[in-house]
Parts: sequence; C-alpha cells; structure tokens
Amino acid sequence: MSNRESMLVPEATECDYLPDVLTIFVVGASGDLAKKKTYPSLFDLHRHGFLISDKTIICGYARSPKSDEDFRDQLMPYLKDGTEEEKKEFLDLCIYRKGAYDSTDDVASVFEELKEKEAELGEGGKVNRLFYFAIPPTVFVPIGKSIKEAVIDRAGESVGWSRLIVEKPFGKDSESFQELSSDMKALYSEDYIYRIDHYLGKEMVQNLLILRFSNAIFEPLWNRNHVKSVTITFKENFGTKGRGGYFDSYGIIRDVIQNHLLQVMSLVAMEPPVKVTGEGSANYIRDEKVKVLNCIDPVKLEDCVLGQYLAAPDGSEVAYTEDDTVPDDSVTPTFATIVLWIKNPRWDGVPFIIKAGKALNERKADIRVQFKNAPGSGNLFDGQTITENELVMRLQPDEAVYIKTNVKKPGLATKPIMSELDLSYKERYDVELFDAYTRLILEVIRGRQATFVRDDELKASWDIFTPLLHQIDDGKVNPILYEYGSRGPPESDQLTERVGYHYHGGNYTWEKNETIGEQEI
Repeated sequence: MSNRESMLVPEATECDYLPDVLTIFVVGASGDLAKKKTYPSLFDLHRHGFLISDKTIICGYARSPKSDEDFRDQLMPYLKDGTEEEKKEFLDLCIYRKGAYDSTDDVASVFEELKEKEAELGEGGKVNRLFYFAIPPTVFVPIGKSIKEAVIDRAGESVGWSRLIVEKPFGKDSESFQELSSDMKALYSEDYIYRIDHYLGKEMVQNLLILRFSNAIFEPLWNRNHVKSVTITFKENFGTKGRGGYFDSYGIIRDVIQNHLLQVMSLVAMEPPVKVTGEGSANYIRDEKVKVLNCIDPVKLEDCVLGQYLAAPDGSEVAYTEDDTVPDDSVTPTFATIVLWIKNPRWDGVPFIIKAGKALNERKADIRVQFKNAPGSGNLFDGQTITENELVMRLQPDEAVYIKTNVKKPGLATKPIMSELDLSYKERYDVELFDAYTRLILEVIRGRQATFVRDDELKASWDIFTPLLHQIDDGKVNPILYEYGSRGPPESDQLTERVGYHYHGGNYTWEKNETIGEQEI
C-alpha cells in the first residue's frame, strides 16, 4: 500500500472575490516574462476555478501591433498543462491591445472598451482591477502615470479594488531604488503596490513559517546557542544561455542574492511575528523581516568570494566572456559566496552564508541549518567522529525537508553513522505543487501582501550590498576564474570553513540500502 497522502487542490470557493468582475491588465504582454510566467499562471488559476470565465477579462497591452488571434497563437505553446478545451476556454478570455506606455490617451481608449465589457459581465455589481507590470522598471513610472490618470482617478463607484504587481529589478543600488520608489510613491500609496519576488511563492519558502513556528522542537534551538551556521544556496548547472547582455549589467548579486536569497534569509532569521495568518499578518511578518535586515552591516570584501566561469574542460560550453553578448573584458561575477552577520541577541556570531552561482556542477536551491555538536560527544563515544546535525529544506528541484542525524550503525559495534529523517514531497504527497507565480497572483487577488516586498525591506537590503556593488562596478574587484561544471572557486570553501561551516559531502538522495556492510565487532 502506498504511503502517499492525497491532498486536494484548494477550494476556489474560499475566494470572496469570485462574485465580482475581475479585469486583469497585463502590461508588456508580448514579452517573454508575460508569455512564460504571467499567462501560464493565469491559466492555472482559471483551470482550477480561481478565475471564472463569465466574470473575468484578461487584456494584454504592449507597444507592438498584434491581433487577438495572433496573440492567442503565441500564448498557446506556453500553456503546458490542462486539456485542449480548457486552453481554448482560457484563451477566449484573452484579448490584446496596442498602445504606448507613456500615453494616457492610449490607456484611456482601451479602458473605454473594457468598461463596456465589465458592465456586460457585472450587471451592476463590483468590478476589481489587477494591473500586472511585466516590463522593465524604466517604464514603471510612465505606464503607472498613464494608468492612474486614465483609470484609477476616473474609477466610479462600481470599482472595488485596484492593485499593481510590479516585477524586479527594483533599482540597481540604494540610490536608484530610492529614486524609483519616490517616483512610484508620488503616484500610488503602498497598499496599491505588490512587488513580486517569485522565491517568496515557492512551496518550501512558504513552509518556513509553519516549520519554524508551529513545531516546539525547533524554536528553542533556533539561536546562537545551538546553531553553528546557516547556509542558503542557489546553484545553476548552465551559464547565461544568450542572456549575457542582460546579466552583465546586473551580475549574480543583483540578479539572485540581493533579492531572492536575502528574502529567504530574512524569513529564516526573523523574530516570531505577532501573527502569521489572519488580519494584520502581512505587516507583522514584514516588520520582523525589516528588523533583522537592519541588524546586518554592509558586506565587507573579506567576507565574500566572487567568481566568473571559464569554458567547460571538454569544450562543450564556452566561458562567460566568450558569450557574444558579453564584453571580452567583463569582470561581472557569475558566482558569489557572501557571509552576513546579524548583530542581534538571537544570532550574534552565527555566520549566514549566502552562495549563488551559474555554470556549476548541479541545479539546486536549499537552506541548510547546521547545529553545533552535542556537548561532550567526542569523549562519550571514545573519540569517534560525530557529524553535526543539519536541518535541510530543499527549495528546488524535488521539494523536501530532511534532518541529518546520528544513529547507531546496525550490527554488533557501537558506531555512530549519519542518516536522514526524510520528508520528500513527491514521495509523501499526491498533490500538484503550483508554480510560484500562480500562488503569488492569487495572493494579490485575495489582497494578501505578506508574500510581497515592502519598500523599507528593499531599502534595507540595498543598503547591505550597495558599497560592495559599487566596488565591483568600479572595477576594484576581479572575480576568481572557475571551471564550468565545478563547485565554484576553491576559495569559496576556504571562506566557509574559516567562518565555521563544515562541508559533509554531496547532496542527499534517499535510496533504500539493502546491505549495511560487514558486521563490526
């Protein structure tokens, strides 16, 4: 008999917005992000009953001319799941309109048409509007101004809520973020804006709050007295793949560490909020995240290792600077290991190791909490090696939580060996795990801001990295070269060992071990 638990898909009937008309206005609808993430996520919501056909309008908006049929044909290849009938029903909701981002008249013209559709579907009821900015931040303010003047300021009594999803990057450093934030604040108050970071929508990141605060076994140990180090890792086994032009202007710190991994770290390290769910929980959670970020000093050069990948040894992959879209003399890091120190009573002296890189030996993202050795264990077991316990949360691929723990090796000898207490989601649960974007768009529609980034969080995170980023941008730091397909520069391991992290070897994969080996006496 299988031990997999069948988990039902969440009930769409839990959503109080369903009786209302919902207009979703996707800005930048012809771009890659919209086609690869936004529309497939909306399709997921539709086929699971979270978007109702006779109550939903999805209007794409961009600068290139395109007919509705051409637009739907372009979307079709990206709708991977579901039946052909479900895809057709969803695509019938999708229309496309051309217009300039800085033109109030263009946006107003589109919404004159949409208002007629809303009236037909609404029959006098409420209309809610979601604006999705799948565009570069350079045009956030022009389209934001056009929407405010053409739509928000002209909303009648029939309009319920209006909400904006904006995509990263939110600036390139503290100064550019502050300028962008000030310009957007001049148009919209904070309650309108949902700054999306898809890592906050990942199943295991969402699980962090449950794991930490609903289990009595973890919180008493979650501090400097018992934790030796915390490592948060993001690894890709491929290079820039033709995106070198974009990546070279940002680098691995801006692209991954300052946003995705620092958000994860703040959830790992923050103090317990007043509430995790329910009324007011969004600000309670984000308040605690900001507090812990404000306890971190700007990164120092001696606490980081930067790298850039070379070609694969067999010649199958080129070096970063051999990408046609990357300058030959680029010093942009494709790898970084950074040690952060949280100067508060809970974490003082505990290294938080943030590691991210491209063209490495594997693809994975995980959180690894390594605990201190049990006091006196070396003497108790006559000098035998006792491995540190670890709590590991694997974010991708194959979501899992496991604890590395010492047990007696089966046999006649009293010999400790490392084993794992394992919860692998695909082995344990018979459930569809939704894409992070699907979850986050639904959270916006529900009006839940806890999984979105507040402006003071971004300010605190940029302040941590801006001095280092300016040193890199000014050419004062040369990255260490490492082979494509390796674990990165050896200096990275030297840094983590120096601050106290003990590496125990490769990834854990659960396999039934039929034989233990020879009996020991």
